[in-house]
Amino acid sequence: MEALLSQFSLLSTQALQDKNFDPSTIEDLMKLFELEPYWASINHDLNREIEQSQMSMKEAEDYLDSVMANAMDEYRRFEEESDRTAEIELGKLNRTADGVFRVGRSVERAASMVSKKYFEAAVTSAMASVKSAKKGLSSAASKKVHPS
Repeated sequence: MEALLSQFSLLSTQALQDKNFDPSTIEDLMKLFELEPYWASINHDLNREIEQSQMSMKEAEDYLDSVMANAMDEYRRFEEESDRTAEIELGKLNRTADGVFRVGRSVERAASMVSKKYFEAAVTSAMASVKSAKKGLSSAASKKVHPS
């Protein structure tokens, strides 16, 4: 607007001093004066739209930040719950493994004792068979008549 006023002042001075001055030059300038408020209004509306767009963008960013923060909180809670569940399951597995290990040792001891008993029974049976065979031989030898 200031540039138009300066131009109008210059053309006014020129019109007063120059008798051959073309009045259409001032008319063209007057059209620019008429257009200036229109362009100023458009510029103002454009600036307002830009501000509204920036505010909307800021609201969208804030909403996105909020959603992301909530999602991260939920993920952390899920992760903590998963860790707790995994620890509980690991504890159960460890207790089960310890129980199985104890049962295994008991079965091993029992098998070892049974094996020893079986071996002792086999040895006793073998000794009884040998004694019986020895008695049978000695009684057969005593009943036998010697030719001399």
